[in-house]
Amino acid sequence: MDILVIGDVVGRAGRRALSSLIPEIRRSHNPDLIIANGENAAGGKGLTPTTADEMFDAGVEIITSGNHIWRYRDIYPVLDSEAPVLRPLNYPQGAPGRGVLTHGGVAAINLMGRTFMPDDLDCPFRAADGALGTLRDQKVIIVDMHGEATSEKAALAWYLDGRVSAVVGSHTHIPTSDARILPKGTAFVTDVGMVGPRDSILGIETRPVIEAFLSQLPTRFTTSERGPVVFNAVLIQVDEQSGRATAIERLDREVP
Repeated sequence: MDILVIGDVVGRAGRRALSSLIPEIRRSHNPDLIIANGENAAGGKGLTPTTADEMFDAGVEIITSGNHIWRYRDIYPVLDSEAPVLRPLNYPQGAPGRGVLTHGGVAAINLMGRTFMPDDLDCPFRAADGALGTLRDQKVIIVDMHGEATSEKAALAWYLDGRVSAVVGSHTHIPTSDARILPKGTAFVTDVGMVGPRDSILGIETRPVIEAFLSQLPTRFTTSERGPVVFNAVLIQVDEQSGRATAIERLDREVP
C-alpha cells in the first residue's frame, strides 16, 4: 500500500496547487490513500467547510489539522460529522470532533505536541497509547504529529516504533531531509513541509513578519500570493499484512 502524506496546505495558493498536482501524482505514483494537513487552508490559518470541500475535490481523502483548527467555528459541525477531518486527539475531553478515524483500510491518528505549543493539552504519548488500544486489529496506522519541537516529534516516533506504520511531523512548514525507516518498521520524517507560496515566510507575506520581529507589536499577517508554490509531501510504502513501512521518500514539487 502506498500512502501520500502532504504537508500543511496554506491558503488559496496551496489549495490550487493540490488541484494542479494531485492528478499528476496519481498518474505517476498511484497512491492508495492521500492525507493532507489542512489547518492553514483557509486564509493561512484555520479550515472552513468550503476550503475542506476544495481539498476533498482536489483528491485529498483525509484532512488532519492542529492548533489553528478552531479559528472558524463553522468547521465545528464538520468535525462532529462523519467527514474525514481530524483535530488533534489530545485536546481535552469535550472538544468538538475526533482525533482518530479509519478510512480505506488505514487508521489515521492526529496528535499535537506540547513543547512551545499550548501546554494544557493531554500527553500525546499517552493519547497515542489510548488510541492504539482501540485499534488492536488495525495493521496500517499513520500518525500526524503536529508540533514545533523536533525532539518531541522524534521522541514520539521512537516511542511508537513498531506499533504504527508511520509518524509524520507537521506544523513548521519547513521540509526536513531525515525521512527514514526506524528499526522496528515505522517510517518517520520530522516535518513534511507545506503546500504554499515559496516567496514567503511559512506561506505568509514577508514584510509584516519582518515588521513584527522588529517592533514586537501585534501585526496583521496575510498569506502570500507571490511567486511559485512549493508542494511538499512524502510517499510511504507499507506492507499491509504486517503494518510495517518498507519505504519512505520525499515527493517535492513546484508549481509556477
